[in-house]
Amino acid sequence: MRDTEKHQGLRVQLVKLLEQKGITDKNVLEAIKKIPRHLFLDSGFEQYAYQDKAFPIGAGQTISQPYTVAFQSQLLEVKKDDKVLEIGTGSGYQTAVLCTIGAKVYSIERQNELFKTTSLLLPKLGIRPKHLSFGDGYKGLPNYAPFDSIIVTAGAPIIPKPLMAQLKIGGRLVIPLGEKEQIMTLLIRKNETQFEKHEFGEFRFVPLLEDKN
Repeated sequence: MRDTEKHQGLRVQLVKLLEQKGITDKNVLEAIKKIPRHLFLDSGFEQYAYQDKAFPIGAGQTISQPYTVAFQSQLLEVKKDDKVLEIGTGSGYQTAVLCTIGAKVYSIERQNELFKTTSLLLPKLGIRPKHLSFGDGYKGLPNYAPFDSIIVTAGAPIIPKPLMAQLKIGGRLVIPLGEKEQIMTLLIRKNETQFEKHEFGEFRFVPLLEDKN
């Protein structure tokens, strides 16, 4: 699991690109500069790891492009020790970014193959989320709620009600909403019943799958 000077130099270039695209959160940029993204990809894709592109990771899923990871992370406005629920652990790269920023991350993955791989990979890289679980992201993790913020890393046709219920008052939920193309959506919980909604343009994600059992 090598992280060479060449890899580190490529990350510096990637961070400059993200700044040019409008990412301003220094903590997010610093995390992306630190994390060896090439180790989250199949070795066949290593040469592309620091391009601003999404790549397949198995089980029909992708590792999001770095800009998308940075954009969602920035929208969360994570503070150190915030409890963050992540729906869709995937490769674990977004998880690693949130942990590096200082969040206490609780993450759910419904693809067992990815869950197993990522559960082994993250500790090897010194990344320690508070809790990784295999299950249905639509249901969230009620036993660990409420959360300071919630991030959904797959396209959802609707905002799952359980996730809204598990968000603290004042908390932020970032979710890509839509069927084929998604609108990045931020919900801020104002009180028990009211949410403020903001939209941030189109993104493309794999679909958020619901467990029908």
